[in-house]
Amino acid sequence: MSSKRFKKLPEKTNELPLETVEKLLIVIKKNCTAKFDESIDLSFQINNKQKKSEVNIRTVVNLPGGTGKTVKVAVVCEDTKLSEAKSAGADIVGGDEFIEKIKDGEMNFEKLICTPAMMIKLSKLGKVLGPKGLMPNPKLGSVTDDLKKAVMDAKSGQAEIRNDKDGNIGVSIGKKSFSDEKLIKNFKAILETLEKEKSNNTIKGDLIRSAFITSTMGVSYKLKLGKSI
Repeated sequence: MSSKRFKKLPEKTNELPLETVEKLLIVIKKNCTAKFDESIDLSFQINNKQKKSEVNIRTVVNLPGGTGKTVKVAVVCEDTKLSEAKSAGADIVGGDEFIEKIKDGEMNFEKLICTPAMMIKLSKLGKVLGPKGLMPNPKLGSVTDDLKKAVMDAKSGQAEIRNDKDGNIGVSIGKKSFSDEKLIKNFKAILETLEKEKSNNTIKGDLIRSAFITSTMGVSYKLKLGKSI
């Protein structure tokens, strides 16, 4: 049964024409009537069925306006890099003993970074870390010797862009409390990243079939991307 709050939201928004993010943010924020700071979310349907292969996108984007979330970051590294990881702002830092704790199910972190030298040991925990999306990946910048940059990126506003088996991508551009300027900067950063992925995957035609924007407890609207991606 729908709540009184939800019943007051606009209906049949899927029948409305496509509109720009600048105009829709005004509407979306008006619909943010929940008692918490709602997230502003994007949803893309990609053209992932190509003749010769299926498109799989997995990358990260550094959002210039941040995410509005506090991320708990852990680092697995050799002893000589422990102080570097700590000074970079990592919440949990360790080596072999920390790997054993992870093996035993101790995973009180949301992002895991690892040095290449320790990745050989950590890779054995694929069955533990993989299903939770926590396995470090060189492509995502989470397997690196530059721990300072990796930790700072994870803390300052890094979002993962990844499509599911049906070609759907969901990603947040921030919170209702963010200024429109911040949200638009994050939106453009995500589009730029998707453009690069289109080039890297040599996709024929458009990468994005449809795009929508909504808030955590709101309704979605069709989004005009401005140009072909």
